[in-house]
Amino acid sequence: MSNLQNDLFIRALLKQNVERTPVWMMRQAGRYLPEYRQVRGKAGSFMQLCTNPELACEVTLQPVDRFGFDAAILFSDILTIPDAMGLGLSFAEGEGPQFARPLRTADDVHNLPIPDPETELRYVMDAVRLIKARLLGRAPLIGFSGSPWTLATYMVEGRSSKNFQLVKGMLFEQPLLMHELLDKLAQSVAAYLNAQIAAGADAVMVFDTWGGVLSHDAYPEFSLRYARQVRQLLNTHRDGRRIPAILFTKGGGLWLEAMAETGYEALGLDWQTSIGAARARVGDKVALQGNMDPVTLYASPDVIRGHVAKILHDYGQGSGHVFNLGHGILPDIDPEHVRAMVEAVRELSPQYHV
Repeated sequence: MSNLQNDLFIRALLKQNVERTPVWMMRQAGRYLPEYRQVRGKAGSFMQLCTNPELACEVTLQPVDRFGFDAAILFSDILTIPDAMGLGLSFAEGEGPQFARPLRTADDVHNLPIPDPETELRYVMDAVRLIKARLLGRAPLIGFSGSPWTLATYMVEGRSSKNFQLVKGMLFEQPLLMHELLDKLAQSVAAYLNAQIAAGADAVMVFDTWGGVLSHDAYPEFSLRYARQVRQLLNTHRDGRRIPAILFTKGGGLWLEAMAETGYEALGLDWQTSIGAARARVGDKVALQGNMDPVTLYASPDVIRGHVAKILHDYGQGSGHVFNLGHGILPDIDPEHVRAMVEAVRELSPQYHV
């Protein structure tokens, strides 16, 4: 049985009745919080923060303690899997992630191992277990991974990219090699998420950050196909409870109908897609998470409240909505503006659940 005192988030993902719309925020444990910056300074580097279960637990809980969010999300990075595969991840100040050994040849792909989550990624599982114990049922814990396609973009490019010419070059010139890489990554992502579920995650999310850079034809073949494979490999029951899964493709509004057929309980929406139109398109197949423009949080609390009201109204009556931003919070947002958003959701959403 569940020990969750607040299971609004899980019930909303499963489209069960809720008293109000649950709210959490992508990147909610992050640099906009002074208490996060303090712990980050103590850790010495971003990777040291990610790989220290005690500190990862501390920053995971900070936004739940401060705002009472309806879900906690594991503090980690989407690139832990390729790091565990031996690509040599580092973060240069102001430059983002870099890999010392990016994938450039067929042999690089053939020789990639599928990491064991309880050995190479043990620090993540230890963090999940610690967070779950310290949450004391106050909120569900979300585990997550990057999608196979998004991980592949970093692994082939070696860093962030503007035009993705190396990874798209492999996709166009060597599609069979790209499929081999994506299949290995789908197996690795599923094993990683299953280990997080076994360690205590109450829901899991797949971040397909770069799915939206693909063409209309390439997205179903090279991104969605492998997100579906991950979903098929997930162990979505634990202790008699369903563990819902969320798929978020930034820039994925073109493909919502296809995404809704992949078996995920919920789809994340960016701010470029109307949540009302999205609900009309996918019907009752999935819950929807989103989707306020993160830049809205620079505005005054009254303006923020108005945007919250509009999104709640656009979604309309009934369950199946998890309020969130359309992407991660920006690092210089005033925490009191986050509080204004959370309070507006709490005050304004019960009328949609009568």
